Amino acid sequence: MTELNKLLETSEQDRNFSWDEKFFKTFSEQQVSLLSQDPQQGPDGWPYLICETQIADGSEVESTQKIFHWLSTRGIGLVVNPRREPYPDYVFSYGMIWSFRETGFFMRPDLANKSGLVAFENQKLFTGAPTEQFLPLYVRKVLKDFFRDQSVLSPKVLMISQDEKNYDLCFSLESLGNPPQAEHAGVAEAIAWFLPPHYSVVLISEQGLPPFIAL
Repeated sequence: MTELNKLLETSEQDRNFSWDEKFFKTFSEQQVSLLSQDPQQGPDGWPYLICETQIADGSEVESTQKIFHWLSTRGIGLVVNPRREPYPDYVFSYGMIWSFRETGFFMRPDLANKSGLVAFENQKLFTGAPTEQFLPLYVRKVLKDFFRDQSVLSPKVLMISQDEKNYDLCFSLESLGNPPQAEHAGVAEAIAWFLPPHYSVVLISEQGLPPFIAL
């Protein structure tokens, strides 16, 4: 039995951070079978390419490295072994995929921050534009395409920190069309799918803050 098969035999309740690390390393060195060349819409509404770790005769086979690079420029996630019951073996969001391309890490739990709605009041703030390292140009294009599909034509962002170490990626509520507050959590969650899991996504009004920058 291969190392990957051993890992996939682990029950759901026994899959922890240590399992994640081993799975990420092993899986990223594999070849997999693609069930389709076209992405499929997942139950969460996002597009995913579907693959299986068992290589069937005559199936389309690709290295995971090549697949991840292809997905990273297209805003698509990856589902591994969807026929496993009751859930697939793993689901990679788009943010995890481009994070791996840029840093070699799918996720960084040690850097994780919360997302949501934040108010900065009477505090010294450090602000600036997101660097290309933090938000590569191809990722910005994917995000802008997503926003355009939501009829948001000019999204604006600003990096904000209270300690000059931990920065929030802030999206201007005005540039998003001032969605009702009841929708803020859903909007932040949608944006977060496109970003590495440890990124902090914040929706905030531009009022009283330095100028925001076009995404």
